[in-house]
Amino acid sequence: MQIELPHEDRLRPNPTRPSPRKRRTRRRRTRWLRLRDVMNAALVLSVTGSMAIMSIVGQQVRQMPASSEWTVPDRAPNIRVLARDGSLISNRGKTGGEEVGFTDLPWYVPAAFIAAEDRRFREHFGVDLVGLASVLLDSAKAGGITRGASTITQQVAKNLFLTSDPTLSRKIQEAVLALWLEREFTKDQILELYLNRIYFGSGATGIEAAAQVYFAKSARNLSLGQAAMLAGILPAPSTYNPKADPELARKRQRLTLDAMVRDGAITPAEADQARGADGDVVASRGSTGHYVADWVEALMTSYIGELEGDVVVYTTIDRDLQSFAERTVRDYVRREGGNGKFNQGALVSMDASGELIAMVGGVDYARSQFNRAVTARRQPGSTFKPIVYAAAMEKGYSPDTVAEDARFDFNGWSPKNDSDRYHGMVSLRDALAYSFNTVAARLAIDVTPQAVIEMAARLGISSNMPPVPSIGLGTAEISLLELTGAFVPFANKGYGVVPSVIERIETKGGRVLYRKDDAGPGRVLSPLTVSQMNDMLVAAVRNGTGHRAGLANWEVGGKTGTSQNSRDASFVGYTANIVTGVWLGRDDDKSAGIYGGTLPVAIWTEFMERAHAEMTPVELPGYRLLQENYVVQYAMDPNTGATLLDADTGEPVIQILERTPIDAIS
Repeated sequence: MQIELPHEDRLRPNPTRPSPRKRRTRRRRTRWLRLRDVMNAALVLSVTGSMAIMSIVGQQVRQMPASSEWTVPDRAPNIRVLARDGSLISNRGKTGGEEVGFTDLPWYVPAAFIAAEDRRFREHFGVDLVGLASVLLDSAKAGGITRGASTITQQVAKNLFLTSDPTLSRKIQEAVLALWLEREFTKDQILELYLNRIYFGSGATGIEAAAQVYFAKSARNLSLGQAAMLAGILPAPSTYNPKADPELARKRQRLTLDAMVRDGAITPAEADQARGADGDVVASRGSTGHYVADWVEALMTSYIGELEGDVVVYTTIDRDLQSFAERTVRDYVRREGGNGKFNQGALVSMDASGELIAMVGGVDYARSQFNRAVTARRQPGSTFKPIVYAAAMEKGYSPDTVAEDARFDFNGWSPKNDSDRYHGMVSLRDALAYSFNTVAARLAIDVTPQAVIEMAARLGISSNMPPVPSIGLGTAEISLLELTGAFVPFANKGYGVVPSVIERIETKGGRVLYRKDDAGPGRVLSPLTVSQMNDMLVAAVRNGTGHRAGLANWEVGGKTGTSQNSRDASFVGYTANIVTGVWLGRDDDKSAGIYGGTLPVAIWTEFMERAHAEMTPVELPGYRLLQENYVVQYAMDPNTGATLLDADTGEPVIQILERTPIDAIS
């Protein structure tokens, strides 16, 4: 039997087939070569990418000014407007609040913002690489951008130097500027810049403005809960602020407090207490004094020129009376102005020196910032007549002069009384008290319209008035501020005033930039004219169209007015201490359906009762000298006929005589 042996090729090792050991070595080598290629490619890409990024960054940097020219721009100056007692009326300027120092804030205020906006603020160098990596990872998992990665320093850089355009160019420049800020300023200084320039919604820029707008207090006095709520506003100021959505603002507050606990800034117990005590109620500042603050801001340039820093303005406004005046005007308009009648009101009140104690420019500042007390020009109607009568007194008429109340024609103009009834021969006292138009028109023609304009100018009215006969009926348009100021000389013995609201202006550090000068126009009415006007205007309140006005134990003078077609209704009345004017009407110049002797008098009475509550009654100058059977007139030199002057004061000498009849106007 022959046994077949295997072919030797089958028994001999195959020289072309590596051993298992060699195969393992080769596989490891292959993997290494592949990894090397990947690493080389990654290195090339990294270097290439870095070079590309450096090129892009370099290009952006080259487009920026040299770093030696970089400076932090000045913050827009703030105007802090204070009432007479030092309480805050409002802030004005582009920011809405003054700048506050970092060290002036409670420690938990910056801590709240760090926890909410940039927890590694104290550690990073302007750009938070850890935070950026976290954002990229979260965004990759979510398939889109989940949150921002800008640090507080980057936000400062954007707010100071850049726009909000979400472009790569802006982000690169923002990072570069953030690095520069970190090199030039301390962390506390950067936080101070941030807190004073970030926007909080509702027109408030900066922590002080936000504290005033949302909590009616200084940022120096913020509680922990309030600080946390403000910090929670920043991602979306228009949406998260407590005026827009109180409940959402409270949710944001809780997130900030939780973040502060996470970072060890506060304890859980402190967070719980802050949630319960400070997040539930947001104080409202209302609209007290906003029209005043706007007017003050408009006056600043003429008083001290361009602002170079924050200023504090001390006004003459009485905060309590200001609030009462606003509330009274608003309540009357809302209660009585329905059914398409009047929908606006204004009030001006000043003391006998012309210093304003209250001013209301409208019923709802949030809806309309137009100031109807200072800016609006309207026909005063019969409230203007005392100016005509004052010019007549200077020409030689007296309250007892008799004039004819009857229709007449003057070059085609034929004025008539509102009632279209006429009373024949009447004294000027009665004609003014009952507001007879024909008598006022006769006086304006007789003394001449130009003389009336000159009298108005002496009394402080600067609006342009045409010299036409109808000026005697109050057809020229003037402001309520001018009209009220024109009555002040009747209350203060004949001295002209320039209505003022600013007592002094100081820098934030206390340096006085402006102080009101007490010097005024001087005497603009003679003592005799003052006595005569008070005689007639007291009668207008006691017996005439203003009979609904009056203050217990006080002598009160005043005059009502209603413009054509009842578009405007006004009343200006005064005591020896305070002069107040009230206007009611509409912005669209349609009929208001009211008269000066009704609701304007009612508002005036409520306000003046409040204003005089703590005052001792004072007589009007010269009023009693013209009562009963006496008349006051200048003493005349019997030889020359000239008016005698007092040797000590230089004032005309007044003599009191028994009343005698005076000829009627022809």
